[in-house]
Amino acid sequence: MKSICVYCGSNAGNDSAYAALARDLGTRLAGDGITLVYGGGNVGLMGIVADAVLAGGGEVIGVIPEQLVNWEVAHKGVTRLEIVDSMHTRKARMFALADGFIALPGGFGTLDEMFEMLTWRQLGLGQKPCAFLDANAFWQPMMTMLDTMVRERFLHVDQRNDLWHGNDIAALLDWMHAYVPAQADKWLDEKRRSQLKLTSEDV
Repeated sequence: MKSICVYCGSNAGNDSAYAALARDLGTRLAGDGITLVYGGGNVGLMGIVADAVLAGGGEVIGVIPEQLVNWEVAHKGVTRLEIVDSMHTRKARMFALADGFIALPGGFGTLDEMFEMLTWRQLGLGQKPCAFLDANAFWQPMMTMLDTMVRERFLHVDQRNDLWHGNDIAALLDWMHAYVPAQADKWLDEKRRSQLKLTSEDV
């Protein structure tokens, strides 16, 4: 595990626990010699985690669309700042640079980026670990929603279990280092299986 992409809010939230979590994660990444790949901003949790890695002597690679550079939110002090033409290019580039993905608390952008990685993994486009690092049980409602998806048969239980959720940074990194991807294909119900003329051996 040489590099980890962290998705997180461009705001710091309304509780100091979120900033503390971002700072602790950045410090630990630097201490373990793991390069941070992130969205290239200098604001919110994004700026906090990047500054913590830099303060610990670690390497930070920021990937930011040109539009956001023009809005003057780019972090000019990172090890390397890559300016790309779009959000789509940003996602692909961050995927290429990172060995795994962590979501700290955040909003629409954080969810968009992490769930695209989960979808790519489900479709076999990558086999990189994805984790939700929590504070104040921020991600717990999301985990409950994922359990509902499994119960209602919209998500395969193996895909649900193939991600990490918790608040212990050391345990998270241990899990990432030992990660073995789930082998199950996307779930198909019997009616759809019949329509596709698939047998149980095919999926």
